[in-house]
Amino acid sequence: MKNTLGFIGGGNMGKAMIGGILESKIFAPENIMVSDLNTDLLNTIEENYGVKTTKDNNVLIKHSQIIVLAVKPHICDIVIKEIKDKIKEDAIIVSIAAGKSIEQIEENFNKDVKIVRVMPNTPALVGKGMSAISSNNKVSEVELEQIINIFESFGEVELVDEKLMDVVTGTSGSSPAYVYMFIEAIADGAVLEGMPRDKVYKMAAQAVLGAAQMVLTTGKHPGELKDMVCSPGGTTIEAVKTLEDKGFRSAVMEAVRECVKKSRELS
Repeated sequence: MKNTLGFIGGGNMGKAMIGGILESKIFAPENIMVSDLNTDLLNTIEENYGVKTTKDNNVLIKHSQIIVLAVKPHICDIVIKEIKDKIKEDAIIVSIAAGKSIEQIEENFNKDVKIVRVMPNTPALVGKGMSAISSNNKVSEVELEQIINIFESFGEVELVDEKLMDVVTGTSGSSPAYVYMFIEAIADGAVLEGMPRDKVYKMAAQAVLGAAQMVLTTGKHPGELKDMVCSPGGTTIEAVKTLEDKGFRSAVMEAVRECVKKSRELS
């Protein structure tokens, strides 16, 4: 693998990916470069990860064969306009900008460019990321496998039809935030009942982690696993009834739909 991985943008998602990549040792720190306009951010990234940094995007693309556009959607077009005339022919552009389609990115470059669109999520930082990947027809199977290997270094990967990428945003891209809210709500409820907060965060987070692993490992339907916990007339079914009465499922479903809707609006 060529030692040329560049990140334009050093925000939360970029840092999560860099942390995961370095943890897996698929790239060495000296073979990763990050560009950003924020000097303090670059100094922090260099100190924490030991990677190369620059404030000049064109310096980064000169030295990078794989270039990750790790910027907000409204910044993506500005960045492409800046770098499009200097992109090397064999460069692979990896966009993680929500709502930016491959077609839009192609139009902004206004020439043949290898483009991979990815929707990762922040658990990449602890090696538990979930990334969905689509690419244009300029990307070869070998190159796509190279990108897949990068994202598999910090989690799981699914190849999806690009038309579903907005749905991916609502399903795995943004859903860690929903889960954090769920954990926090469990903790608040337990604190109301006298449990120390530091203990309940660990207990709630481990329960969520274990439940998720049960879904992945057993292959059982989540409803079946839920039923296994609900004894007749017991405490769990009472809690489940309360969640149903309060519209728990409906609230989550609507949250996902609104997230998908916003992603489509961004495009």
